[in-house]
Amino acid sequence: MQLNLSSEWQVILSDEIQKPYFSDLMMEVEKEYQAGICFPPKELIFSAFNYCDFSNVKVVIIGQDPYHGEGEANGLCFSVNDGVKIPPSLRNIYREINDDLDNLMMPASGNLEHWAKQGILLLNASLTVQKDKPNSHKHLKWNLFTDAVIQKISDEKEGVVFLLWGAFAQKKGSKIDRNKHLVLESGHPSPMSANQGKWFGNKHFSKTNTYLKEKNKSVIDWLFI
Repeated sequence: MQLNLSSEWQVILSDEIQKPYFSDLMMEVEKEYQAGICFPPKELIFSAFNYCDFSNVKVVIIGQDPYHGEGEANGLCFSVNDGVKIPPSLRNIYREINDDLDNLMMPASGNLEHWAKQGILLLNASLTVQKDKPNSHKHLKWNLFTDAVIQKISDEKEGVVFLLWGAFAQKKGSKIDRNKHLVLESGHPSPMSANQGKWFGNKHFSKTNTYLKEKNKSVIDWLFI
C-alpha cells in the first residue's frame, strides 16, 4: 500500500516506518481493503498527519478508531465529512465548547479539518476500520505506530496540550511527559459518559487556550459556522 504520509512526518517517523512491523501492517491493511469495505478511503488514512505537520502540533486529541458508517470517516478522530449528521459525541463536544466559551453557536458541520489546520493532531489509535464493525482493526498493529507517534511528540516537543477523553485515551497517553506538556483528562464525550456527569464542565477548551497563551502560541478557534 502506498504510504500517503507528508514528507515531514516521514522524516520524523523514519525509524518507525522502517521497522518490520510497519511494513507488515501496511500489507495487512491492503488485504483488508481488498477483502471488503473499509474506512476511511485509502487516501485519507493518514489525514491527521497531512493536515497537521509535526512542527505545527500544538494540541493532540486521541480517539479510538474511525467512524464505521458509509461516507462518515475522513481520517480525523471525532470528525465526519461535510453533509454527514453530527455524531452524538461530537455534538457533546460542541455543547461543551459553547458552555466553556460562552457561545451560542452550534456548527452545522462535523468536519474538523479546521482544527487540524490550526495545529491539532486528531489521532485515532487505529487509523482504519471495517464497514459497520467498530474496533474491527484492533487486531492490526496500528497501536504500535500511534503509540510511537505520541511518544515522539512527548519526547521531542514542548508545551503541547494532550486532551485525553475517557479511559482508553488516558491509558494510551499514560507515558506522556507531564513535566513538559499539559495533559487534560475527563470522561468521554459519548452520551453514556456525558449523561453520567463525566464530560460536561471540564472546560478543556478554555484551559487549552490559556496554556497556549502562556507558551506564546496562537490560540485555537474552536467554533466555526
